[in-house]
Amino acid sequence: MTNLLIKLFIGKENADSPRVRKKYGFLSGMTGIALNICLFIGKLLAGIFSGSISVVADAVNNLSDAGSSIVNMVGFRIANTPPDREHPFGHGRAEYISGLVISFIIILMGFELIQSSFEKIFNPEMPKISVFTFIILTASVLVKLWLFLFNRKLGKKINSVALKAVAADSISDVLATAAVIAGMLVCYFFKVNIDGYSGLIVAVFIIISGIKTARESLSPLLGQMPDREMAKNIQNCACGYDGVIGIHDLIIHNYGAETSFVSFHAEVDSAMSLPLAHELIDRIEKDFKEKFGCFVTIHIDPVDIEDGETARLCEQVKDIVKNIDPALSIHDFRVLKGSSGRSVIFDLALPYSYKLSDIQVKDMVISEIKASSNVSEVIVCAERQLSELD
Repeated sequence: MTNLLIKLFIGKENADSPRVRKKYGFLSGMTGIALNICLFIGKLLAGIFSGSISVVADAVNNLSDAGSSIVNMVGFRIANTPPDREHPFGHGRAEYISGLVISFIIILMGFELIQSSFEKIFNPEMPKISVFTFIILTASVLVKLWLFLFNRKLGKKINSVALKAVAADSISDVLATAAVIAGMLVCYFFKVNIDGYSGLIVAVFIIISGIKTARESLSPLLGQMPDREMAKNIQNCACGYDGVIGIHDLIIHNYGAETSFVSFHAEVDSAMSLPLAHELIDRIEKDFKEKFGCFVTIHIDPVDIEDGETARLCEQVKDIVKNIDPALSIHDFRVLKGSSGRSVIFDLALPYSYKLSDIQVKDMVISEIKASSNVSEVIVCAERQLSELD
């Protein structure tokens, strides 16, 4: 069914195109609105006729999902608005904002339902259970399972945080409705009224879903750590060019699914002429734009690979640092020779969440190098990494 809807309303167009991304967002939104309104009407009628707060709560949950779909569609429309003078990087982050608004709606509905459920717990009334109620609830589970698969597939196709959040919400809805069905069965077979408690469980599911959605939407807005797989792909691709010895200080800024800015330092042979180094870097920047769809800025770090003594000392320092902790690494290694002896200068890269302070790690490294190497001075600049690289 999902492939059929994609074929009918989108076709075989490139999913990376902003115009096509908007189509995927509208397809998801319209499908969600139509199905959730149908489920809301069916459950509301079943809840009113049976007098069950848990069924009414589940109906309101579906209504909030329909509202979320509307917000999602608006978010996709804004996100695909072309860049302007006030927003030169585009409006792609509007998609994350729509996901955040959805989460607030979900959480608000959850707290409202908690209040209604407590009222039913303190003033219980045995619900009037019918076959119609069970049919509606069972159909809801099946529809929500399909919506989960549907939105997950669309989300993967266009790498959309908002659509993945909608898919996750569908699974929460399945669990919530399952709790309602379980409560109905207990009431029907054992004559024990747990309707208010079932409504409470549904409300908790709704709030948890809202919190998860908020975290997923808020993280990219605040500036999250780049995806490790993307960082590794950039590293492997850059190091695949003849003349690039290694890269470090990788930074990725995301302005939405379609706009990313990447910068890193590329190590090249210091003997390479400036025009050749510029030509190499220029080619990499153009290739990356085509392959990863991102804007790239590369800083050149010259490395002296002809001096055997410097190379040996560099390897020795690398081994010392790795023995202290394999998570540590060095770059921009230089050796200065003076009348008082040799001085080594390098940058020490630490994982961002490293447990020791920069000063503690620097002191350890300097102490080990002085004890193991014939150097007069060790100058270390410690820096936390903004991307996970080897």
